[in-house]
Amino acid sequence: MEGAEGRSAPGTAAGPAIKGLHHAAYRCRDSEETRRFYEGFLGLPLVEAFEIRQTQTGRSTSVLHTFFEMGDGSCMAFFEAPGRPFEFKDQHDFDLHIALEVEPAELEARFEEGKSLGIETRGIADHGFIRSIYFRDPNGYVVELSARKADAGSSAGAGDRTRAARAALDEWQRSKETPGPGAARPTEPAR
Repeated sequence: MEGAEGRSAPGTAAGPAIKGLHHAAYRCRDSEETRRFYEGFLGLPLVEAFEIRQTQTGRSTSVLHTFFEMGDGSCMAFFEAPGRPFEFKDQHDFDLHIALEVEPAELEARFEEGKSLGIETRGIADHGFIRSIYFRDPNGYVVELSARKADAGSSAGAGDRTRAARAALDEWQRSKETPGPGAARPTEPAR
């Protein structure tokens, strides 16, 4: 497998060197408000919280770092940094979101619960291999819950899925280079 610029990808013949996601970290407005959403609504337990009083470059600071654990041991993490400017804005799904995997029954239950609690809830979207619902957390971030579809292929068909994904990407690139009538996608700038 080749990485960027045609170099060999890191790792070994057994697979990539990266074992998985440890945590994804975001800023938050208020740690307790964020806890109520991630622990209270989504059910991710708060497993770590600590104050950072000095940056790695030696500057004084006061930031709370919180971690909410998922079933595989990885975490959603947040930084509350009072007094430090940060523009919290509602993100468009295509711009930024995180997708968390759940079982199909959990997807249905969270969809109904989100609506009943007045949480912005959208879906259920069928993406072919997964079904998804979308929420907006208290910080404006889009959180997707996804459930794999039973008929959506397995690791045995990974080669076919990889080839199909590559074909879709290649077709997308070609369509950007030669847009059809009424196409709104811009072409890449010359390099």
